[in-house]
Amino acid sequence: WIEEAAMYPESDDTFGMISIGAYKLATMIKVSEELLNDSVFNMPAYISKEFARRIGAAEEEAFFTGNGTGKPLGILAATGGAQTGVTAASQTAVTFDEIIDLYYSLRAPYRQDAVFIMNDSTIKALRKLKNGSGDYIWQPSVTIGTPDRVLNRPVYTSQFMPTLAAGAKTILFGDLSYYWVADREGRQFKRLNELYAATGQVGFLASERVDGKLILAEAVQVMAMKA
Repeated sequence: WIEEAAMYPESDDTFGMISIGAYKLATMIKVSEELLNDSVFNMPAYISKEFARRIGAAEEEAFFTGNGTGKPLGILAATGGAQTGVTAASQTAVTFDEIIDLYYSLRAPYRQDAVFIMNDSTIKALRKLKNGSGDYIWQPSVTIGTPDRVLNRPVYTSQFMPTLAAGAKTILFGDLSYYWVADREGRQFKRLNELYAATGQVGFLASERVDGKLILAEAVQVMAMKA
């Protein structure tokens, strides 16, 4: 707060530079001409769809666990990744108190758009938690199109989040808009008719160039299991 005509106070904020590169993700398959001609459905369209699924899975894995060498730097990286907000008391189990601690380890400005992400096995462990009367503490959503919620924040799953194990970062809570994904060019799909003609095959390949980094570490917190 300043008086009329007083000097504006100078901010002490500092800015750093994060370099976002471009890593190439690619896959290829060779299909015989006989299979292409004899199949009762559109084989190239099917291959294109499966390539998209495969590339999507590889992207998801890198965005969580990538080490930044030849691939994006994942949000769980020890350096440049999310902060550890809570360390569980057990190596293989979590309590609802620890979930509450994780929730409040994230600063309030980030909670409004924050989400939980965890492995299916971790969600199963949470669903089994009971109160003193033997009732389940968490009741997932039963409404179509509505995500499950814990502490009124959406819960999503990923097979690439670590399972409950010693030292693993098993539950993520944060505002993922601070994890920036840079798509350098759209996904490309090519059909190679001549390259493998001598063996009666047709090649199909897909590729893309992408990178990802967490630009603000405090916007995402994780729960780590006891080492």
